[in-house]
Amino acid sequence: MTLKEIQEGITIDPTKIEKIKKLDSIVFDCDGVLIDVSNSYDLAIKKTVDFILKEMTQVNESGLVTTTMIEGFKASGGFNDEIDVTYALILAIVAAKKRNEPFSKFILKVIENADHSGINSVEKYMNAINADISDIRKKLSYPGTKFQNPLSSIFDEIFYGSELYKQLYRRNSEFFHGLGLIENDVVILNKDLVTKLHDRFGKKIAIVTGRGHLSAKHSLKDLFKEFDLDNSKFLEDEPREMAKPNPQSLISSIKGMNGTTSLYVGDSMEDYLMARKADESGISTIFCGVYGTSNDPKAKKSLFENNHADIIVKSIDLIPKTLNLVEA
Repeated sequence: MTLKEIQEGITIDPTKIEKIKKLDSIVFDCDGVLIDVSNSYDLAIKKTVDFILKEMTQVNESGLVTTTMIEGFKASGGFNDEIDVTYALILAIVAAKKRNEPFSKFILKVIENADHSGINSVEKYMNAINADISDIRKKLSYPGTKFQNPLSSIFDEIFYGSELYKQLYRRNSEFFHGLGLIENDVVILNKDLVTKLHDRFGKKIAIVTGRGHLSAKHSLKDLFKEFDLDNSKFLEDEPREMAKPNPQSLISSIKGMNGTTSLYVGDSMEDYLMARKADESGISTIFCGVYGTSNDPKAKKSLFENNHADIIVKSIDLIPKTLNLVEA
């Protein structure tokens, strides 16, 4: 059977209804799900690219990066980390300049060749077309060791701002001073929804996100403590190999809550792949894709439809209604 839109903004795979009825726990991604990051993380990508182009390359242009490009990389399934996206964009801009190709066209080919291996797929494509990016790769030294590669430091300073950056890393900002773009985060989650979720799942509500603990706490404020934090995972604080779509963080979260069938709510292909891998490993998992925070909601919804997501909703506000419709 095909996916069925049972109400505006709610799509369900009819073959998963019986499994959905068994849900006893729920895990959320953060960015694009609990928080709208279009003017925080996405803007930090754009500003970091502009800063590095100005300071480290011969490309004297700004404003080249669009949200559509950012989402293009994320749709590949290998770019959950915003700094990875930033790195890929910088490589593409430098390569396009050296090849005398319009960046707006060149980037489409780079995104088309990106896959779940993330920046490795971009570097592989650059090698395949003999793009000379050795200088900028050496300057960025990414991913490398934190604080020894300038890309991570510049991005984090721009996103967190001087005060939060110092609180997080116990060192002063070197490249950027002032308030960070994290202050532009818009929290989608609200107390009313939290109450409904607790009524449905009790205390089995957690977070598995690419963000760090401090970042999520800073933006969610009082709502942060509504989650089972002992069984939540903040992957920025974990080794790089734990990044999505590696399912180990989600598996650990579900097991820690003693969940038997869990709902994972995300907005990206990495989220989808992570949930699928967890389910395939024997940890019963339903994936719910959120598309309303996307720059192109229609395209994001189609992405989830084409990959046969179990549940697709416009916003997390629709989750209680979705579950009620299934159980009716």
